[in-house]
Amino acid sequence: MTAHLIPPTDRTADHPAHRLFVDRWSPRGFSDEAIPAAELLTFFEAARWAPSSYNSQPWRFLYALRGQPEFDTFLGPLVEFNRGWAQHAAALVYVLCKKTFTPAGKTEPVVSRTHSFDAGAAWANFAHQAALSGWVTHGMSGFDVEAAQKALQVPDDFAVEIAVAVGRQGDGAQLPPQLKEREKPSPRQPVAAFAAAGLFPQRFAGG
Repeated sequence: MTAHLIPPTDRTADHPAHRLFVDRWSPRGFSDEAIPAAELLTFFEAARWAPSSYNSQPWRFLYALRGQPEFDTFLGPLVEFNRGWAQHAAALVYVLCKKTFTPAGKTEPVVSRTHSFDAGAAWANFAHQAALSGWVTHGMSGFDVEAAQKALQVPDDFAVEIAVAVGRQGDGAQLPPQLKEREKPSPRQPVAAFAAAGLFPQRFAGG
């Protein structure tokens, strides 16, 4: 089996973070390679070990592989722009989270203030394990949430957070010219733009 490594980028880290975090990015161009279900389960295994408030583990993942009948159902809620390229992904995943949890020693559920935050931690684990395994992911907020909730038969006690396209990175040949031009890693703000010692600095107020 051919080993697939994380493609290096020309991104430069200002501090010695692991290259896994620096080189991961979100392409839209996918190859036609299918993803084995066992490979996808490895990404979910990484998500499993994410931290969560009270160890409540509110995240839930629904997925469909390209070629399965459910794939079109998963594709349907996406906005037209995202459907155009996500249809070529090897898998589509929706990240959900439970809005309530039952604390240890209690019998009644309470609202989880951090359910979205915790699900985000699980998604980050998923994305980085995929990158480590030579696959790419692209998270999408561009979908009809109510349509997804209905199509995926998600109960009201769960929030549909994001949709994710998963696959092997391709050459972008299936993308329209304007998207192919954007098929490269995006820059990031420097650490000083979002991290500060002490009280809230005025520079943060600018967004």
